[in-house]
Amino acid sequence: MKKILFVLGTILSLAVNAQVKMPAASPTQTLIQDFGLGKIEIVYSRPSLKGRAVFGKGSLLAPTGIVWRTGANGATKVTFSDAVTIGDKTLPAGSYGLFTIPGENEWTIILNSNSKGWGSFSYNEAEDVVRVKVKPETTSNSTETFTIGIGEITPETAAIYLKWGKTLVGFPIKTDIKPVIRKQIEAITTGTAVKEGAYQDAANFYYDMDKDYDKALVFVDKAIQSAPNAYWLLLLKAKTQKALGDKKGAKTSAEACIKLAEAGKNADYVRSATELIASL
Repeated sequence: MKKILFVLGTILSLAVNAQVKMPAASPTQTLIQDFGLGKIEIVYSRPSLKGRAVFGKGSLLAPTGIVWRTGANGATKVTFSDAVTIGDKTLPAGSYGLFTIPGENEWTIILNSNSKGWGSFSYNEAEDVVRVKVKPETTSNSTETFTIGIGEITPETAAIYLKWGKTLVGFPIKTDIKPVIRKQIEAITTGTAVKEGAYQDAANFYYDMDKDYDKALVFVDKAIQSAPNAYWLLLLKAKTQKALGDKKGAKTSAEACIKLAEAGKNADYVRSATELIASL
């Protein structure tokens, strides 16, 4: 009986110990960033320095000249919901493994078709989709835990950066969303039942993003026909006319904007239109 109780006690003890939950040495992070008309998702594990050297010859963490998993544990996975361009290569939407080769004066950034391997053990150069060379930077402060981020975001460009220790490495990515938006504009501005705001959206796109000022002027005029007292549209028209070199027209539109904005008690538009006139 005592023997049976001892065995049961041992089993229960082992079961309890097996259920002890400990924090991961290199915790996983999922980074999701809106980009263009889609998203970028990066899943990676984050090792810490813990007093160790990194990015040097013989480093136990990420030695120079050797393919690095760019994190810890499984391969770092980068997923693009839409096609992007890195370097001179356009990558279709999908998931890629992010690998790097650290160097003292130059790093190699690698996007590989294999995003499911463990670390860099299953890395195969033949599966590389793109390779780009970048220059590392030295930061004034040290980053203890390896960090991947996305910054410098515009409608069509961004940069993915890596930080660890006193090293910062980044590489640019691009996406082309203009063709998609042009098709959307054509669809929503064609026909007789055009929804309110469609012409304004089109004018803003052609002015701000596409820089097609002739089309911007066509659409802002259509928008003004639907909303003649919209002083914000008159300011957009004035900006467009200025971009086309029509200073006289820009001044007339800006003055009309000021008159309506004053009636609407919107000092911001009065100031913006006044500044535009002064810049002519």
